[in-house]
Amino acid sequence: MRNALGLMLASVVTAVVIAGVWFWTSSPRADVAAPQTISAREADRLPATAAAKPASARDNDVEVTAALSAKVSEKPTAPAAPATPKTACANPDALGVGRIVEIDTTGGPGFGFDHFKQLDFLADKEVVLTFDDGPWPVNTPAVLKALADECTKAVFFPVGKHATYHPAILKQVAAAGHSVGSHTWSHANLNGKKMTEQQARDEVEKGFSAVKFALGAPPAPFFRFPQLQHNPAAMAHLGSRNVAIFSCDVDSFDFKAKDATQIVSTVMTKLDKQGKGIILMHDFQKHTAEAMPTLLRRLKAGGYKVVQMKAKTSLQTLAEYDEGLVKDMKLPTAGSRPVGNVVQTVLQ
Repeated sequence: MRNALGLMLASVVTAVVIAGVWFWTSSPRADVAAPQTISAREADRLPATAAAKPASARDNDVEVTAALSAKVSEKPTAPAAPATPKTACANPDALGVGRIVEIDTTGGPGFGFDHFKQLDFLADKEVVLTFDDGPWPVNTPAVLKALADECTKAVFFPVGKHATYHPAILKQVAAAGHSVGSHTWSHANLNGKKMTEQQARDEVEKGFSAVKFALGAPPAPFFRFPQLQHNPAAMAHLGSRNVAIFSCDVDSFDFKAKDATQIVSTVMTKLDKQGKGIILMHDFQKHTAEAMPTLLRRLKAGGYKVVQMKAKTSLQTLAEYDEGLVKDMKLPTAGSRPVGNVVQTVLQ
């Protein structure tokens, strides 16, 4: 009897112990943090080392996980609209620059509907200002001043010879932030009957080398044919050199104009009819320089916006033409002599 009672008591004690252990292990403990639940999306954003941590080691990552959860739950924001170019300008009513475009000149793309219709990148009421034949004393600086007064930009196509005559003026063009391409070495008609393929290539490459010489830096890979006479072989060469070719949409014919008023009238009449375009002018011409302040104000009043064209990369001129230019111009060189043997301070 006693043995049976002892066995019964032992069973009761065992059952109580087992129930206590179950209750203890299944109840939450105040001194132990519950494991953090991380969604698959959040886990992907965590470093691999964090995802591999045991639960005890992740206890300190609660704040990181909470921040990630908040970020995932945020609504995506719309991309910001392209900012309008802003530069310091003393003229509050300036024409300015509506937008800046970067040109990838790979393969020699063509611009200007007079000859090239593939790349229609201008919106209605957008214009590109371009100037040929400079640099030239008085006229080019006057054009630069008019552009600066209206805080706007242009593309210049200087003649190589003129660049070597007046390198300081061409440096002013580049320093003002305008793009500088080339307009051949001597303004020769590359499509003339007596022009050989090699002569046309020489005109192109020597012109670029002359611009580089004047600027002290590589020019933009932008080119305009004199008289807009597009020689097919020369065009193929420019394409192989990744040089963009410019024609125009609005020809000012400023070299024929009797005065500045006629230039303004010609440009605005054509532009109002077409609605947009690349405008061809000449900073070499006196009347063009005189017309610029009025023309730029008329563009502003007409609601037109200037698009500034910049090249993605500069042009690498050919060494043989760079060297040939120096030789032809008979420029003095120091040769291999050290600077100390050429220049010595005798008084300070």
